[in-house]
Amino acid sequence: MDFGSAGRRRSGRIVAALLVVATAAAGAGIAASPASAADFYTPPATFASAPGSIIRSHPTPLLLQIPGVAGQWPGTAKTVMYTSRYLDGTPAAVTGTAIEPTAAWTGKGPRPTVVVGPGTIGQGDQCAPSRMMGLPMSVDLSKPSIGVNYTAPEMLYLLAHGVRVFVTDYIGMGTPGMHTYVNRVETAHAMLDGARAALRVAGAPARAPIGFAGYSQGGGAAAAAAELASVYAPELTVKATYAGAPPADLSKVISAIDGTTIAGAIGFAINGLTARYPAVSKVVRSETSPAGEVKLKQLSTQCIGDIIFSTAFQRTNGWTRTGESLGTVISRYPEVMKILEENRIGKLKPNAPVFIEGGRNDDVIPYGQVRELAQNWKALGADVRFVSNETPPILPKTIVNHVVPMLTTLLPGLEFLMGELYR
Repeated sequence: MDFGSAGRRRSGRIVAALLVVATAAAGAGIAASPASAADFYTPPATFASAPGSIIRSHPTPLLLQIPGVAGQWPGTAKTVMYTSRYLDGTPAAVTGTAIEPTAAWTGKGPRPTVVVGPGTIGQGDQCAPSRMMGLPMSVDLSKPSIGVNYTAPEMLYLLAHGVRVFVTDYIGMGTPGMHTYVNRVETAHAMLDGARAALRVAGAPARAPIGFAGYSQGGGAAAAAAELASVYAPELTVKATYAGAPPADLSKVISAIDGTTIAGAIGFAINGLTARYPAVSKVVRSETSPAGEVKLKQLSTQCIGDIIFSTAFQRTNGWTRTGESLGTVISRYPEVMKILEENRIGKLKPNAPVFIEGGRNDDVIPYGQVRELAQNWKALGADVRFVSNETPPILPKTIVNHVVPMLTTLLPGLEFLMGELYR
C-alpha cells in the first residue's frame, strides 16, 4: 500500500481531530496516573541484564478509557520496566509505556513499532511520561509541581494508523538516579532498548519494522538512536526516523537556551553531565556559586512547568562564582568541551532514512547545529531529508519560535515516517 496516497488522505481527515483531543486533554486533567505507585518504579534487587528484557509490567489506562473494559480506542497500554544500559555498560532499569493500537495495521508485513522520545519534560521522577498517560497533565500540590506529557499528538496519530507505540521515560526519569538529560549514549540506549522491550511485551516478530520519532529533546533522542542502531542494536529492523529540532551539539545549545523561558533546562543538562562525568562534576563544584548550587539542586526535582515558574528568563551568570555565563565558563575547560564533543550527534551513519527539521529562527535549538547534523550525516552517505521551517521571529526568548515549528512540522515528519513504514 502506498501511504503517500490513500494513507495521506486518511491523515488529512484525522490529524486535526487528534490534535484537538490531545490539546484539550492536556489542559483537562489534574491527576496522576495509577502507574505512579512508587513501588513499581523501584527496581528489584536483581533483574535480567539483557538489553530490552521485561522486568515487570502492568496495565495502565489511557485518556478517557474505562478501567476493565477491553478493546478501547486508541489502544491498550502497559507501563513497562525494562533493561537498558548506563554509559559505562552496566544494566539500568528504565520505565516506559507500550501501547497496542485498536486500529488494524493495513501495510505490508507485521505491525510496526515507533519509539517516541518525549521533548523536554523535566528531571524529577514525577515528570516521567508513563505517570501521565491517564491524563497528560499532573499537579502535585505537595511539592508543588506541574507536569505535562505532550507526546499525545504523535502517539494518537500513530495509533490511529495501526502503529504500535512505545514512549520511553529515559534513564533516571521515574526510576532512581539522575535523569541524564541529552546524554547521547544513554538516550539512544533507552530508545533502542525500548524498541526491543516493545516487541517482547507484544510478542511481535523480532524483525518487525521499527521507527523513531521525537522533537527537541525527543528529536535528539530519535537522532541518537538512529545513528547508534547499527552498533548497539543491529538486529532491529529500523525503517525510518523523524527528528525535529534535535539538540545535536550541546556546546551551541546551552548558550542559546540561556535567558529563555526554559533556561532551567540548562540545569537539567549540567545535572545529567555531572552525574556521569567526574571532570564535569569537578568544574561545577569549583565554578558554581552558592546560589547556583541551590538552583541546580532545585531543578533536578522539577518538571517543565515548574522551571517556567521558577527560572524563566534567568541568566546563568547568576549561577557562577565569576559572574560569567555557564557557556563561557565551560569554554575555558578543554576537558569539559571534550565531553560535550563526545555527546555531539552526527558522527555515525544512520542505517535508515531520516527526516530532520530545523527552525531558521528557533529561539531554543540553534538552526545551524541542526543543519550541520544533516550535512554530517549526508557526508557519511545517509539518506537524509532536511526541512527548514521559515516561521518568522515571534517574541524572542519565549520559545514561541521553538513551539510553532513543532506544530507545523509534526504532520510532515510523521507522514515521512509512515511512508517508510509502508514500504
